[in-house]
Amino acid sequence: MVEYSKLQNGSDIRGVALPLVAAEPVNLTEEAAGQIGRAFAVWLAERCGKPVAELKIAVGRDSRLSGPSLQRAVLTGLVAMGAVAADCGMASTPAMFMATVLPGCDFDGAVMITASHLPQNRNGLKFFTKAGGLESADIKDLLQRAAEGPQAARLHGRLTSFDILTPYTAMLRQRIITEVNDGTRPLAGLKIAVDAGNGAGGFYATRVLAPLGADISASVYLEPDGSFPNHVPNPENKEAMESIRRAVLAGGCDLGLIFDTDVDRAGAVEADGTELGRNRLIALAAAIVAEQAPGSTIVTDSVTSDQLAEFIEKKLGCRHHRFKRGYKNVINEAIRLNEAGETCLLAMETSGHGALKENYFLDDGAYLATKIVIRYAQLRRQGRTLADLLE
Repeated sequence: MVEYSKLQNGSDIRGVALPLVAAEPVNLTEEAAGQIGRAFAVWLAERCGKPVAELKIAVGRDSRLSGPSLQRAVLTGLVAMGAVAADCGMASTPAMFMATVLPGCDFDGAVMITASHLPQNRNGLKFFTKAGGLESADIKDLLQRAAEGPQAARLHGRLTSFDILTPYTAMLRQRIITEVNDGTRPLAGLKIAVDAGNGAGGFYATRVLAPLGADISASVYLEPDGSFPNHVPNPENKEAMESIRRAVLAGGCDLGLIFDTDVDRAGAVEADGTELGRNRLIALAAAIVAEQAPGSTIVTDSVTSDQLAEFIEKKLGCRHHRFKRGYKNVINEAIRLNEAGETCLLAMETSGHGALKENYFLDDGAYLATKIVIRYAQLRRQGRTLADLLE
């Protein structure tokens, strides 16, 4: 018997999906995933004010070994309630949100099967509407509905497929082309290593950077493998950062980028091997934003360093607003400040979650990486580097 309430982890659902650890029994079963899918269909219909039969819901997953079976279970649950459910295969968490807002997509909601950087026996679910990710109260409601066992509709819905990465990567490429403003191959001459840690993020090298002319030959672990044989896909992990650092130095790269499993977080490495993570990554993102909006507010979590605060306020001339830990807390605070009339374009956690107002305040590792790549390409034409922004 699944205790649904125990699957809640803040604004996400997390659980044990594979029996790989004796002391950790499976509680995120296919049956549970199906029930949660059914509950989401009913919840979303109420939120959208339309019948379940009119809903279109996209479902993606990362590279975890339990991903395909849980994805099928969620899709089956959605169809059982009468919705049109789209199998997006492997995707990233940010791409799944974008399925609700990108032109030509127009999904009412989306589900991502992921547990970020947690061990391979774990998995989870994240949910999106056109307004963004669900809040903790919404997840509590969903799990209560799942526990009650929503009854299937008399008329089933329909299962389709949708390649969300095609419009999503096209959006990222166009952003680079437009802002670098140097033809259709604006990254020609740049050597950029990507470490996807065998998660879902290999597409960034092959479908974003390479088509724009970048040399990605020094990239490592782009192939999805849910056993994570090389290192934990986590930009906060020392071994992971050392992996991309080695790749950059061995390959003579201009820049290195690293993602977590579902690509909502990122880290970077400069050409000399200097790591851009935690406070230093926030400093870089803040410096880029400060060029666009001098004097604006930068929201971070509460554990950032005093040196970062001094950099943001004295060097950049922005206001540093510390807030309680948790990427959702930081993002919601930035949204609140904007609604109160305060200019705030960046909300970022030391974990690598970075959300920009220009991108729906979505914590998107690939979008953050894109901002860094754009600024690097612009600086290179001026004979400068990213380090110049941090001095």
